[in-house]
Amino acid sequence: MDLTGKLLIAMPGMEDPRFDHSVIYMCSHTADGAMGLIVNKPADLPLSALLNQLDISCDNPDVGALPVRFGGPVETARGFVLHSAEYEASLHSTDIADGFRMTATLDILEDIANGEGPMQELLMLGYSGWGPGQLEGEIAQNGWLTTDADAHLIFAVPDHQKWEAALKTLGVDALTLSASSGHA
Repeated sequence: MDLTGKLLIAMPGMEDPRFDHSVIYMCSHTADGAMGLIVNKPADLPLSALLNQLDISCDNPDVGALPVRFGGPVETARGFVLHSAEYEASLHSTDIADGFRMTATLDILEDIANGEGPMQELLMLGYSGWGPGQLEGEIAQNGWLTTDADAHLIFAVPDHQKWEAALKTLGVDALTLSASSGHA
């Protein structure tokens, strides 16, 4: 199973509150482990505050007001930008799947501040990571559902609606989900 480029949807009853109602875009999933970014948890930090900390000037209030999200509990001081594939940073962007790239270098923040960044982007601090076999175990224990990633859902749907919207891509109504799993 390779979940690179897919979405993880947290099931009700997720024991770790940091992942409650999370939707995670999977950037990498190999036998060595997995890495993803939570796309629906605001960090209560505007981009302007982050740019100020990094001494990057931005005169555009619309850009400065862009939200920064909590990408996950690992390396929360490190920034990541999940973005549309037409943009490639001058230093390094990672191709993930059709329509998606990730960049973790400062040049993308400079480009965004100057109005030269990607057409669509989400900015995150931290990431979600799993060791070998850990994610597969969580899925087997009814911790996550998986679905195809959709650019509209990731970039356009408001954060507070992404979890239910992701469930609907599977034909699942959030009210019908149970926090416990059964065995037949």
